[in-house]
Amino acid sequence: MSLFNKKQSNIPKRRLVNREDSVVPSSDTFRRNRTLMGTTSNHLDSTNTSRDLESPRVKTHNLAKLRRKIASLFLVIVLAIILIWILVSNLTASVAINVSDSTITKPIDQTRYEKVIQEYLDTNPISRLSFFLDQSTLTSYVSSKLPEVYAVKQQNMVGIGRTSFEIRMRTPLAGWMINGKQFYVDSGGIPFDKNYYSSPVVQIVDDSGITMKSGTTAIASKRFLGFVGRAVYLAKTYGYTVTQASLPANTTRELELHLKEGGFVIKLSIDRPAGEQVEDMVKSIQYFTSHGQVPAYIDVRVSGKAFYR
Repeated sequence: MSLFNKKQSNIPKRRLVNREDSVVPSSDTFRRNRTLMGTTSNHLDSTNTSRDLESPRVKTHNLAKLRRKIASLFLVIVLAIILIWILVSNLTASVAINVSDSTITKPIDQTRYEKVIQEYLDTNPISRLSFFLDQSTLTSYVSSKLPEVYAVKQQNMVGIGRTSFEIRMRTPLAGWMINGKQFYVDSGGIPFDKNYYSSPVVQIVDDSGITMKSGTTAIASKRFLGFVGRAVYLAKTYGYTVTQASLPANTTRELELHLKEGGFVIKLSIDRPAGEQVEDMVKSIQYFTSHGQVPAYIDVRVSGKAFYR
């Protein structure tokens, strides 16, 4: 029987659990596993409790994310401020007129030109931003409304939403009185009726004796004035000064130029380009000057030929 009996003396006694040791103080809950901090529980609603459970590494990561969010928000705010400033500093809400030509002898009605520029900006709202403004189109629009304007140039901001525009006026080369109203023409052959400079030396004398009908006066005068302007300007480029331009009797399609140099009188036709006729005029004058002759007039209305008397 002793064969089947265990020797009690060789079996170690089981370790008894001491109840005092089984209760671990709350302050030492994670003492043996300090790297496993935090919890996946969804029931920890307290912010302070969650922060207390975060490890230093998690705290560093969260702070880095917070800094990135703040930096991104700050960058967006700065970009928005810059964009708003660019738009405001280039926005034309009102117009200021500037005329820098010191040779102008008469006061300029600035309201007259501010109104037309504002009309253009109202029609083309995108042009209120300076970098979208087409200055050539603006000049064409203003000149079509106010023919005395030669060019309009945008300058700079003179206040918040207020932009300065420089206006250049046409310089008259010749003038013509039509039905009691004074018209002028510049070097480009553009007629206009408002002059801010001194009166031109060349005045067109109407000896035709023909009275133009109402409604056709403006059309006929614009074409004629345009031709006179080109002829006077081109003659000046060749060194000849026109002292008078006149319409011969019983015609509105011919022009007589009186030159200061040599006292020559040149007959031209408005149906033929002014440039070609001025070239023929110069060649004819050179021919007669070389032969010491001064005819009563030189007629260059026919291409390649010159008639004289």
